[in-house]
Amino acid sequence: MAEISYGSLVWLSYRLGATFAFGLPLVLSIWASIKKESSILRLLSIYWKVASLMVISMLLLNGNRPIGYFTTFISPLLILISIWFWIDLNEEINELPKFNALTLVLKTWRWSLSIFSCFSISISLFSISCIKEIQSNNCFYWIEAPSNLNQIIKNIFQFVLGATWTEALSAFVGYLALIIYIVGFIQWFIIRLPKQGRVAGGF
Repeated sequence: MAEISYGSLVWLSYRLGATFAFGLPLVLSIWASIKKESSILRLLSIYWKVASLMVISMLLLNGNRPIGYFTTFISPLLILISIWFWIDLNEEINELPKFNALTLVLKTWRWSLSIFSCFSISISLFSISCIKEIQSNNCFYWIEAPSNLNQIIKNIFQFVLGATWTEALSAFVGYLALIIYIVGFIQWFIIRLPKQGRVAGGF
């Protein structure tokens, strides 16, 4: 894949992620809270927990940690599974009024996010080699957006706390969050999944 076209696709992936993985679910969360739609809120609650791996990935990439490329690849896959996996939530959402605006936006978001996730998985597949070799241009493209985000965090950190936000600190926070994420996932996979199956329950 040509370098210029690949770089454009990586940036497109980040922009789509900002829209479909952050912007729209945030709007839906507020909307569903106002409408008190419990099934949608439960789905979005699960989604935010799973999608937090995307933020962790950006922290690790900003710290130039190779594992960040792996979590970047796996996060859209987990997101895709998380929004369709639950039998009870799927049934409850299907029972919502079909021509209700909130329901239509939710269903549009789920399918749009699914398409984005498939696109992101296919693009990030090319970055897996960066786990061993992080000097190529393909690897650099994935670091650009997290670096820009890091500058914003750095300014906020400096303004609010008067402290310095560094790449090393970003990597530390990323590793700590990843450990918590993995522990939570293992707990659900070993304890809750065998008991509850594909029922969302208290995920």
